[in-house]
Amino acid sequence: MPSLARALQGPRRCRHGGFSLVELLLALAFGLVFTTLMLQVLLAEGSNGERLARLVRERTLQRRTLELLRTDLLLAGSLRSDGLSDPAAPVADGVACPLVGRRAVLRFNTLQGPVLYAQGPAPSSIWRGQVLMRCGPAYGLQGEPSGGQPLNRVLIDALAPEGLEATPLSAGRLRLRLRQQFPRPGGVQTISSEMEVAARL
Repeated sequence: MPSLARALQGPRRCRHGGFSLVELLLALAFGLVFTTLMLQVLLAEGSNGERLARLVRERTLQRRTLELLRTDLLLAGSLRSDGLSDPAAPVADGVACPLVGRRAVLRFNTLQGPVLYAQGPAPSSIWRGQVLMRCGPAYGLQGEPSGGQPLNRVLIDALAPEGLEATPLSAGRLRLRLRQQFPRPGGVQTISSEMEVAARL
């Protein structure tokens, strides 16, 4: 009597394959933790990529600025020692560009006229922070210095407080150091470049 035996055993419970509520909650929690970690890794990689791109871009601008300064120094007949990182030094004779709160960092004379490099507030809001400006004769299309009225131009922005430093060395050489600072999450990114040039002190 199989039917009577089945009736005495009671109803069978059918167990279907699946997850319990606790297992689902644990899987959801692990998934959220993994997703959060992956997002942090991606954000960190994006920040590192941005810093690397800025480093390459700004280093190129710094080298161009230092190359221009080196070219000016090679054309200089004399370098005024009182213009080396001396905020209290008077403006070089014949320099027609106003400082407007900027400090003179380097000054010298060329056959085309005096040249002055100064650091300070930007002339307009399109520039970031402190800027380095050059006041002096312009260069022609072929890269030769030309006469005429001196021009006052921004060379580079986002300078660190020390910005451009010109340090006299032995044997008539000058060390130029240019620093920029950029805010980033958790601190400041500092980018700097150096160059040594011959100078007649």
